[in-house]
Amino acid sequence: MLSDLEIQQDLERLKDIGATVKAENSEYATHTESIQGVELEVFSNIPANLGEYYKLAKQWKDDDFLVYLDERFTFGESLELSRRFSRALIEKYDIKKGDRVAICARNSPEWCMAFIAITQIGAVAVPMNSWWQGREIEYGLTDSGSKLVITDPPRLAHMQDTLNKLGIDAIIAKPVSELDAQYPEFYGVARSFEPLTDDEITALAVAPDDRATILYTSGSTGNPKGVLSSHRNTLSALYTWKFVKDITDKLRPELVEESPEYQPALLANVPLFHCTGSHAQFLASFLYDRKFVMMFKWDAEKALELIEKERISILHGVPTMAWEVMQSDKFASTDLSSLRSVQAGGAPRPPEHLNLITTKFPEKAIPGLGYGLTETNAIGAIISGPFYLARPNSTGRPTPPVTNVRIVDEEGNELPAGGIGEVCIKGPTVMQGYWNQPEATAEVIKDGWFHSGDIGMLDELGFLILLDRAKDIVIRGGENIGCAEVEYAIAEHPSVSEVSVYGIPDTRLGEVPCATIMLKKDTELDEAALRDHLKDRLAGFKIPARFYFQYEQLPRIATGKIAKKELRQRTIDLLTQQG
Repeated sequence: MLSDLEIQQDLERLKDIGATVKAENSEYATHTESIQGVELEVFSNIPANLGEYYKLAKQWKDDDFLVYLDERFTFGESLELSRRFSRALIEKYDIKKGDRVAICARNSPEWCMAFIAITQIGAVAVPMNSWWQGREIEYGLTDSGSKLVITDPPRLAHMQDTLNKLGIDAIIAKPVSELDAQYPEFYGVARSFEPLTDDEITALAVAPDDRATILYTSGSTGNPKGVLSSHRNTLSALYTWKFVKDITDKLRPELVEESPEYQPALLANVPLFHCTGSHAQFLASFLYDRKFVMMFKWDAEKALELIEKERISILHGVPTMAWEVMQSDKFASTDLSSLRSVQAGGAPRPPEHLNLITTKFPEKAIPGLGYGLTETNAIGAIISGPFYLARPNSTGRPTPPVTNVRIVDEEGNELPAGGIGEVCIKGPTVMQGYWNQPEATAEVIKDGWFHSGDIGMLDELGFLILLDRAKDIVIRGGENIGCAEVEYAIAEHPSVSEVSVYGIPDTRLGEVPCATIMLKKDTELDEAALRDHLKDRLAGFKIPARFYFQYEQLPRIATGKIAKKELRQRTIDLLTQQG
């Protein structure tokens, strides 16, 4: 394990390597630019928009790219089909620059190609949570103002009435029933048009700061907010990760595999409607000639089977996934020799998980962890290898070269090393704002700094340590759950007087939501009836794992607010006593 002195020496070397790599005219050269009135350091030589970025696929057009069950598409095939679909969007559906097009479906090649097609013509992709139910889907489509949605049979069943009500067209992926057959099928639509040419895509003149995506994230109040990001926001994230990889490889050349036997391959095991799935996994694959292997749904045994079959080099997901893989009876008998990285994001990784990874996975499978938010396009801090082993309680150092992180107190004053306060992030990956919510945007972006709502500290060597959350959210297996949204849904039941939702620790998922409920006098309500009430109001992952009912008023703090921390501790103590 590295000592503090060795860490400091390596950090100095990284700084020198970074300065060399950032030399003028290089891929990572930067300059200062004013964006939305804020002076930011930005990349000078990266593609101007995602349409230009996708042309990287031509370098390895014959290599595998999208793999899903029995389907397999090369980079070249994926690019051609997406360009065909782009022309369909323009000529058949009259989609123009800035128009919103939603994708509400499970992970699939169609999802990926639709995203490429939408963003390369300057339209705005709106990836929607595929676990949402009818009311949530209607909210997302209405709020975003989407003109078209690409969906699949399970989601179509939840949105049929909404499509008719809002007059939105739909395109179906993988139809299975007569209802599905009422809508055009994705590949049928794509293949009925000629692909857009390079010149046609260039002629669309999509600017770096044009809108690219709206991703919904659960916050501390009410409905999810639409996080609006530009092409520059997205591309800055992708090239930040590449910069970190390149300088790390130069720092530790002994860990770089020369002439690898297999094409780089990533097991895609998180939803594409999250930044981890869409950015760090899917979009980043264009930079590395990386095969993107999608699962029908997460299953540890199936994951092990795919690692062996597809020669997966990167296992990347929320921390609980690596944990479940290691607990599988098939772990010891699976050939894991292709693995080079066991990465995680979306939630903290318990130190005991890291210890197991270093013990059970092959020595060449380097552990890593990242920290970021939807509002920062998943950029914030990153850590891996020897640094991670030496700082297992940290989520890493701020990601160079264009991102800054600082800790501030309640008055907004920057704190020195060791000071505990709110984590703030600044750089070209920070969102343009919350869709149609200027006041909410102003609350979290101040002078270009995004106020994350996370509480943490930077240690004396600049490593970020997360300690708590200021926002009222629960992170269940990487999924953000806004407690207020769940409370509103529970409170709609006529027997409920008041409710408090909070998170409690869970070994597998990190946290799970629980609810303490005060019932109205002379009413009765049990868990089964309340779950039935919630099933059409909330996605399944948002429904609390446990409910506690009482007729007494919930405890209060001095301001009169419900004492959520007290309720949380009461539940933890109760579960501890129960064993």
